[in-house]
Amino acid sequence: MNKQLAFGKLPSTWRRFEELGAAKNLKAEDFYRPADNHSVQHRNGRTGEILVSHPQPDIPEKQLHARTHRSKLQLALLKEVDETRVRLSSKLVHVTQEPSGRLLLEFQEGFKDEVYLLIGADGVRSAVRTFAFPDHRISYIGRTSYRTVITAEEIATIDGVPDAVTFWHGPKSWLYTCPLGDSKFEITTMTPEPASEKEKVSWGQDATIEENSKHFEIKQYALFAGPRLKSVIAYGSIALVGDASHPLSGAFGSGAGFALEDVFVLSRAVNWAHEQNLTLQDGLRLFDQVRGPYYRDLYGVLDKFGEADQYLKNVDLGFDDAVNVQVDKKWSKKYNWIQEYNGKKCQGSEGARCAIGKKRKFHWTALENLGF
Repeated sequence: MNKQLAFGKLPSTWRRFEELGAAKNLKAEDFYRPADNHSVQHRNGRTGEILVSHPQPDIPEKQLHARTHRSKLQLALLKEVDETRVRLSSKLVHVTQEPSGRLLLEFQEGFKDEVYLLIGADGVRSAVRTFAFPDHRISYIGRTSYRTVITAEEIATIDGVPDAVTFWHGPKSWLYTCPLGDSKFEITTMTPEPASEKEKVSWGQDATIEENSKHFEIKQYALFAGPRLKSVIAYGSIALVGDASHPLSGAFGSGAGFALEDVFVLSRAVNWAHEQNLTLQDGLRLFDQVRGPYYRDLYGVLDKFGEADQYLKNVDLGFDDAVNVQVDKKWSKKYNWIQEYNGKKCQGSEGARCAIGKKRKFHWTALENLGF
């Protein structure tokens, strides 16, 4: 069994890879793209009927949605950085602000360092977020995912599994199947699962699902989330990115892509401040100004999802009708802006509206400064 998790390479993520120079390090066989160029399909999990299939008519061919192993992207990125600056197996355990304003970092293996800028990219249980925002809390949201990767030969023995990016929906749960390239295939489930006396751990726990899974290695992902932070910068020297900044419980399946966008904007913002002879804090504020509204709107979408869940609790619907409501309210095309927006298509002087997703507002001057 291949232990690597899958990764959705969305149009906005492709653009980041191109700008970082890493796209050239990926070969066509490293990822999967559907032959008909759909981004995702949604099916009734009982009947197999396709309820929605999202095309990508306005996306350049080289930026179309793709799926691959996370390790493929990590290696592609690694080829574009100075590996001498990369430390592995270093868990941050403590942060202290020195009288000088610098931050003292202490790691589990005993290594210490003082820095002017600390970027918290350490996940949903972020130690950096705990230091910067000690009152912020995350909690288990009552849903758990189980994931595994098998070979294309193994999935071929199961009738009815399409060569497609597919969600199979039930009223409260879903199953996801998708080729990954390199003759691999991902299977993921999401299901309600009340917290038990055993403490839930958020990521990558070994799990066995009864006898029928004894030949497979399965990972369990108890989903944790927390409230939106009004700001993801602190002390004039700390910035949070990815799940550390906005623990969204994997609600959009795009957390790593969001993190890449965060880092891209952050690097441009800090560089902009340097070129303008401004302070580091000015650069961090610009980063917060650009990404804050985007995440605010993502949390707004989660509120809409919650309203849909509450509606289904209040009505007595059969399997098929409940699935139709789920797909209509949570997986419709109106949310495509989450992955497809492009700052270069925005225009206007007071907070531009994006050409993809007319209700998405961005600070145009900030985007111009960052080179979008």
